Amino acid sequence: MQDELIAIKGVKDGLLISLSSTEKWQSVTDHLAARIDDRAEFFAGASITVELGARPVPKYELSSLKALLERRGLSLSLVLSESDTTIESARALDLVTESPEAESRNAAQESHETLPVDPEETGTTGVLFRRTLRSGRTIHSDGHVVVVGDVNPGAKVIAGGDIIVWGKLRGTVHAGANGDESAIVCALDMNPSQLRIAGYIVTSPPGKRRKINPEVALIRDKQIIVEARI
Repeated sequence: MQDELIAIKGVKDGLLISLSSTEKWQSVTDHLAARIDDRAEFFAGASITVELGARPVPKYELSSLKALLERRGLSLSLVLSESDTTIESARALDLVTESPEAESRNAAQESHETLPVDPEETGTTGVLFRRTLRSGRTIHSDGHVVVVGDVNPGAKVIAGGDIIVWGKLRGTVHAGANGDESAIVCALDMNPSQLRIAGYIVTSPPGKRRKINPEVALIRDKQIIVEARI
């Protein structure tokens, strides 16, 4: 029932949360609160875009949603709506608002999707971030995350799948955040402040050498190990 009320996916630098436009508002927001509380690590610090469809949301309801997110350390950065009532409510609360069509165009401009070489193969969902992730910034994705640049100290990458850093990894990363122990973390220069895969965690890769080599972190025999990839 919960999945029918709420849909979540990674976009740009945060998360897009689509809420049912037909179910009772209280039921939808209760499920959203429970979903966030159940996966607090995944949602931590995220910038939230909420898609409300054609549902007319008065100011007091939108204000309660904003407060629900803020109590959990999340910021409501954008409201997508087809309803004039909802758009007026968002503007009254000084929230940025936009139509879903415009948001889709912006997302297409900032993301680069690569098709598999064999058109009969099935690709995997992921996010490509083409710049250095600076301190205080966070990337969330239910799929894989590729960063073409560095992940600086104080930055975070949280992914349901793999994390690949084409640069220096110095911040915090959590691959397999939904419990996938087959997830991996790769970096050209791996020295994270904290590295997690599923429920396993290390503060620095074991056996770290001074020589810089591409490395991959993975779970083997119920512990995180780091191997060089030359």
